[in-house]
Amino acid sequence: MTTKEDNYNGALQQPLQSGFSATSTAAEVIRGIDLRGKTAIVTGGYAGIGLETVKVLVNAGAEVWVPARNMEKAAQNLRSIPNVTIGTMDLMDPDSINEFAKSFLLTGKALDLLINNAGIMWVPLRRDARNIESQLSTNHLGHFQLTALLWPALKKADGARIINVSSFGHQMAPFNFDDPNFEQREYETLQGYGQSKTANNLFTVELDHRSKAFGVRAYAVHPGSIPETDLGREAPVELFKQMGTHGEDGNILPEVAQRLKTISQGAATTTWCAVSPLLNNIGGVYCEDGDIAEPDLGNIEHRYDDPSTLRGVRPYSLDVENARRLWVLSEQMTGIKFPVN
Repeated sequence: MTTKEDNYNGALQQPLQSGFSATSTAAEVIRGIDLRGKTAIVTGGYAGIGLETVKVLVNAGAEVWVPARNMEKAAQNLRSIPNVTIGTMDLMDPDSINEFAKSFLLTGKALDLLINNAGIMWVPLRRDARNIESQLSTNHLGHFQLTALLWPALKKADGARIINVSSFGHQMAPFNFDDPNFEQREYETLQGYGQSKTANNLFTVELDHRSKAFGVRAYAVHPGSIPETDLGREAPVELFKQMGTHGEDGNILPEVAQRLKTISQGAATTTWCAVSPLLNNIGGVYCEDGDIAEPDLGNIEHRYDDPSTLRGVRPYSLDVENARRLWVLSEQMTGIKFPVN
């Protein structure tokens, strides 16, 4: 179940020729997989690709827990799906993370799949109760805390997997160790988003390195470009115009729209990382389009008006020193010790 190799500095970062692609759907990826008797947690599992992920896991037989900031919306969107338990949790509220994790641990269940899917993007400068910038707080630190607290249940499972939903957005910024909280520099929302997604990748690399001895593996995922999610709800349309994806009327350009993924295609890589037997002895990798992603060494031309070119993983987000340093900083910023033992 375990291997001595890990993905420090991208050592395992090579496509496996899985047979899946950008057009594969979550239902196709999970076909033939039986998850009866398995338990999953999906943060943000009541909207967008999180909701689609919950549906395919339940259809394959899993019991799924969905921690939700908006309980009313979660209850409405999940009402017709069986075997789902909804609990209150806000990733920017450390106390609520503690309470949700405690409620799950009290069941005594093993946790087979932890899918850290929830995220925010394109938000103005906000800070949580600890005065931490909201994208770093929500996208990385909240999930770091949740994963640490759920470690006993993950360890109890036979071959648990942790999936951190990252993004091509990690290419927008490395992690700024000198000023992660925008206290000395002007706030730029995409810099905040970029460093939070780089943090997802670095967390995945170090988490897998530490957890694989217990049969627990970790993966980072770029879902692709999907129009029907909540991520862009606060974004000014001028941003989209600058990126070349929207016309002067504020509407998405038809030639761009036809290249975007559906919700089911967007959930495919998360699902693949959760269930693929090809990954039984591989972890710490960044995945996209139903396979391990190719390293981006400056050899991939990226164009925002062609989402299929938004691919590849930057070496700084797999760097061993960055990964170790972020782990220590995450413990300091959350006040949560995460000894993987």
